[in-house]
Amino acid sequence: MPVKNVAVLGGGSFGTVVANIIAHNNHKTLLWMRDTEQVLSLNNLHENINYLPGYKIHEDVVATDDLAAAVKDVDLIFVAVPSSSFRDVVQQMQPLIHKDVILVSLTKGIEAKTFALMSQILAEETDNKHIAALSGPNLAKEIAVNSPTGAVVASIDPEVVKSVQEVLHSDNFRVYSNADMLGVELGGSLKNIYAIIAGLAEAMGMGHNTNAMLVTRSLTEMARFGVELGADPMTFLGLSGVGDLIVTCSSPLSRNFRVGKALGEGKDIDLVISEMDQVAEGVNTLKQVKDKADELGVKMPLVNGLYEIMYNNQTVDHIISSLMLEEQGLDVEFAAGRVQTK
Repeated sequence: MPVKNVAVLGGGSFGTVVANIIAHNNHKTLLWMRDTEQVLSLNNLHENINYLPGYKIHEDVVATDDLAAAVKDVDLIFVAVPSSSFRDVVQQMQPLIHKDVILVSLTKGIEAKTFALMSQILAEETDNKHIAALSGPNLAKEIAVNSPTGAVVASIDPEVVKSVQEVLHSDNFRVYSNADMLGVELGGSLKNIYAIIAGLAEAMGMGHNTNAMLVTRSLTEMARFGVELGADPMTFLGLSGVGDLIVTCSSPLSRNFRVGKALGEGKDIDLVISEMDQVAEGVNTLKQVKDKADELGVKMPLVNGLYEIMYNNQTVDHIISSLMLEEQGLDVEFAAGRVQTK
């Protein structure tokens, strides 16, 4: 599936660095942004001053606020808008694209009310069969300074995987493959919840032992939940699972980690969210996952503890108590030939 022209929908930090990688790989790249002033600024200065000030963008990245112009005659479209507006953007895009274009989600989130993942929305709202999701430990500001980074592209279509790898591969950005699209997307979405918890623990002065326990028990919860929905537990040992979990649970560059830290410092959560320049998906994902886990009967003490803090006014130490008072079960639940989901 040869690719010449590419569009990226969403001019946040990650959409911008992905567009820049593509342009450096000699593809004509259109970057769709809603704000006309941002479009003019990026095209004149070759810089996204709102989200990545000081980061020079390749001259072959052309910004536009015209969605029809952005997706006309392109071979591949990356969608990098928040989960709350993802379906709306895809619905607007659908009549403008041809059925053979490759569609790739860059959004790590779950749609409210429907519990739909972004690749599922792409499948529901378009006639396209060439669908994929990209995920992994991908902090945009580190990609911007050429820090070596790995990502994973997931699709049931090997030709789609190959095309995305060719478009994005560079000296500092390596793209691995996985056929488990459900597991890859769940990993990228669920880890946002645990990043909030890690930020809380940081604010409370918890040490490295606590962080290590939180990360590994978070991984267990992610895999337990994912298996119940049909994902491969081994997927969570890859870049979109443990890889993304580690980076978002330890870096102040993570928006969700910053939300948790602010919450742990006693700041009002609504004020913290309103002051952020981009969406922290974990806040929305928490409620969706809590409701779904209750429906399925999946044990998730960390999710339950954070939910009690954010929605039922429990004290911050409630989450550690939830974990420490948990029944002392298996350390590794998915050893060969043994699966325990509930």
